[in-house]
Amino acid sequence: MTERQAILTGPEFVDANGIRLAVWERHGTEPPVFFAHATGLHARTWNQIIARVPSRRAIAFDMRGHGLSAKPESPYEWHVFGEDTAALARTLGLRGATGVGHSMGGHSLAFAAAVAPEAFAELILVDPVIMPPALYTGRPREPHFARRRRNQWNSPDEMFESFKNRLPFRTWDPAVLRDYCDYGLVPAAVGYVLACSPEIEASIYEVSTLDDANINARLGVIEAPVTVIRAPRFMPSQEGPMDMTASLTAPDLVSRFRHGLDIVVPYSHFIPMEAPGLVADFVHGAGVGERGR
Repeated sequence: MTERQAILTGPEFVDANGIRLAVWERHGTEPPVFFAHATGLHARTWNQIIARVPSRRAIAFDMRGHGLSAKPESPYEWHVFGEDTAALARTLGLRGATGVGHSMGGHSLAFAAAVAPEAFAELILVDPVIMPPALYTGRPREPHFARRRRNQWNSPDEMFESFKNRLPFRTWDPAVLRDYCDYGLVPAAVGYVLACSPEIEASIYEVSTLDDANINARLGVIEAPVTVIRAPRFMPSQEGPMDMTASLTAPDLVSRFRHGLDIVVPYSHFIPMEAPGLVADFVHGAGVGERGR
């Protein structure tokens, strides 16, 4: 692993919703920015965005089953991640935070804001995989190809070199990919293994079509302003292999919030990985420019 200046300190381990979660933080001005990551990733994939927002207090955490957080047995239904997120926000005593979530993390933040409204003054949901209601079929998807991911690595450097020229990773900002590799492995008896195992990652994708405690019915109670940032290429079908670069966020999602803004940007589903400066600009409240990228 390359030696670099730490952007976040930690982890502090916090018990919330009956699960032990690893929480990372950078001290700064209030109110804080609270980051929730996507399936298969971890808190430190926010590093490059947090570095571009230098003055605010920043909090990022590893979801259950990810990073250094506890890894209970399946199932990993999506509403549980929302319940974890709400419980953690309350345990940390958040008030008026800016919530920033990508993919499942955005889905979880929307859930949390509905049940813990005091915690969030605004939400930035980056392709949050809140799908059209018709796609919640109540049936699991077919087994996901993440189950076949390579799990054994000699080092984070080997993982980085393997991924940097492959899709979807070759479109990522190299520093984000470096963070993903450096902090996405944990020591094993021989070498390293993924901090989020292929079995856990795949199981989360596979239950994305369940009713999920009716997430769409919760959105209308959120009073905080919500910015939805999404990729232009929507993948409406739930049949066959999942296209990891396409958007599964409902194109009309913003209409379900009381105060919403819809922004379509020319990136894949991996917007924070491809354009960390753009996401940081939204945290700054600077609009859709790409300053700092």
